[in-house]
Amino acid sequence: MTTAKPRVTTRALVVTAMLSAIGYVLMLLNFSVPFMPSFIKLDISELPALIASFSLGPVYGVAVCLVKNLLNMLQTQTFGIGDLSNFLLGTMFVLPAGVIYQRMKSRKGALIGSLAGAVIMALGSVLTNIFLVYPLYYNFMSKEAILNAYQAILPAMKSVEQSIIVFNMPFTFLKAMLSVLVTFLIYKRISPIIKGVHK
Repeated sequence: MTTAKPRVTTRALVVTAMLSAIGYVLMLLNFSVPFMPSFIKLDISELPALIASFSLGPVYGVAVCLVKNLLNMLQTQTFGIGDLSNFLLGTMFVLPAGVIYQRMKSRKGALIGSLAGAVIMALGSVLTNIFLVYPLYYNFMSKEAILNAYQAILPAMKSVEQSIIVFNMPFTFLKAMLSVLVTFLIYKRISPIIKGVHK
């Protein structure tokens, strides 16, 4: 009994490191979408963090979010602003999803947790972008230039704050739900491997 716990902990750390590396690679595979300004990219790098949160626990999901962003900071050109945003939003997503799943360990619990996390992430994106992320970006790109980028897609936009609500919030929810969809497709197959369960 005394030797089991270290082995589990070691395995969890190794799996967390592997999932973090996968998350980092997925961050690199980002791409622009026509309905968003070019400086906002779509990726599913929260996918490994969500898997970690379900299989190992919410703390490990947050750890994956942290490590993948620390790795990405080594090559980013946004001075860590994008990574800070990604970490905060990823945590808002995988933490509640994992906590709810721990209390309801079923497919229904996973779905409820995922949806709750996606909603919290989407709503949280409004607050973090308005009060933290975009004010930092204004040091490198003027507020007017950012608004112009949104207006090029939808001229009716009157402010950056309005644009964040109209564009970023649903986009963030969509991004989360893509990770949820893939997780539900593959989780049952990979969960035994992550947990070290042999059938």
